[in-house]
Amino acid sequence: MKRWVRVAAIGISGIAALIGAACLTVGCSTLGYYAQSVGGHLDLVARAKPIDELAADPAAPAALRERLALAARIRDFAVSDLGLPDNRSYRRYSDLGRPAAVWNVVAAPELSLKLETWCFPVVGCVGYRGYYERAAADAQGEQLRARGLEVNVYGVPAYSTLGKLDWLGGDPLLNTFIGWPEGELARLVFHELAHQVVFAKDDTVFNESFATAVERIGVQRWLAQRAGDEARRQYAQLDARRNAFRALTGRYRDKLQTLYASRAGDADKRRDKAALMAALRADYAALKADPGSPLAGFTGYDGWFERANNASFGVMAAYNEFVPGFERLFEREGRDFSRFYAAVERLSALPKAERHATLAAP
Repeated sequence: MKRWVRVAAIGISGIAALIGAACLTVGCSTLGYYAQSVGGHLDLVARAKPIDELAADPAAPAALRERLALAARIRDFAVSDLGLPDNRSYRRYSDLGRPAAVWNVVAAPELSLKLETWCFPVVGCVGYRGYYERAAADAQGEQLRARGLEVNVYGVPAYSTLGKLDWLGGDPLLNTFIGWPEGELARLVFHELAHQVVFAKDDTVFNESFATAVERIGVQRWLAQRAGDEARRQYAQLDARRNAFRALTGRYRDKLQTLYASRAGDADKRRDKAALMAALRADYAALKADPGSPLAGFTGYDGWFERANNASFGVMAAYNEFVPGFERLFEREGRDFSRFYAAVERLSALPKAERHATLAAP
């Protein structure tokens, strides 16, 4: 999956033992997992340096200094214009020497899009398990495949500690995303900071849809008010591709969901599932070959479609399902971020089913 079609993680493993015996992400089921979690995050923090110092250091690469200066402007905009937290997050920079902050593992049954979940005291149940080393993520994936589950292992460029570790320096900017196009960099920073505003335990769909709504609203404001023509053009192209990807995969996710919920026998479901996956890949190839499509000639999604399975589709829903509901709420609150966040906070206090019903209502 291309870097800007990412799945960001809330409270990725690495925080657990530092704030009490509660894991802020997935899977602290063994001492070994605790160890890699704490060790991985402490390593990330130990590498961090203040971005104002790096941006002013003539020994630092010029390209990096330029990106850090841009990130600092985006960070200040997040506070002044979007009402996001004014704390230590994204005011330092870490070079991890690897292409992802963590690798997430997600899994789903052969004939369902319902993700395997792991449950913990602080966040409740979440549908992914994160590792700081790819080999450990792959090993976990193999264990899940051995149980007959379909598995997806993917790199995550950033994660949020929900503002819980501001005393430790907060969440730093990382080499895994600092070089992204301007609009994509802004999206990520706004998204991760939004997780520090409101968090509902045991409700990944609510949390991720809220952060996605904030990132979309925020990046449009950034582009309109602070970005140049080239950044706006680049973002428009990337967003068109992203929307085409979402439209195509969303249609097939709905078809798979309908199939799995039907009364057909398992053999028929397997047959029809194979036909749908073949049709999905054929439609993608057709879009790539269509000169009028945003995906014409683009290869960035090839890996996703090659590996697409129930786990891939299952994880997608969390980031988009309630975005329209949050966007409607933002409009109802007069496009005022303070009022919007207060309304979301009130929603988060409702029973899960009630908050979902409220967001799903037109």
